[in-house]
Amino acid sequence: MFDEPGFPGGPDLDDDAPILDTFVYCSRAAEGVDDVEVDRIIEWSQRRNAKCEITGVLVFGSGVFFQWIEGPPAEVKKLIASLHGDPRHYDIVTLDRNVEQRERLYPNWEMERVGPDDIRAVLLDALDSAEDQNNIAALTRIVAHLDSGPLDTLGRT
Repeated sequence: MFDEPGFPGGPDLDDDAPILDTFVYCSRAAEGVDDVEVDRIIEWSQRRNAKCEITGVLVFGSGVFFQWIEGPPAEVKKLIASLHGDPRHYDIVTLDRNVEQRERLYPNWEMERVGPDDIRAVLLDALDSAEDQNNIAALTRIVAHLDSGPLDTLGRT
């Protein structure tokens, strides 16, 4: 969904780029999960992810989580298993999952929380600094999707 065919292994690929597992998903927050609980999740994730070389971004708004996780394949696989067993959210929908050699989108973010009003700016910042053509294409599509309507309407029924 978020990758363009033909880019991995192309001439623009940095030979020193790591092999990264990327997992992008959205889910619904369980009853009682609020901003305070999300702040606890972020604090715990920052400590754990630094040790595991995982980086990413978490968006929370209108009772919906959106998360981009990237890191070593074995560590991301363990994290995904943990996420599927976490009772603080449900209806987990995988939006993208791939393993490829590329630069990180969020190299200095062990896990940062981004509010729904800020996600566009964060994605534009990532787009501005992205060098990998696959990342540029994916970020361009995501920003276009965000421009089609407000993110905070995702949780409304």
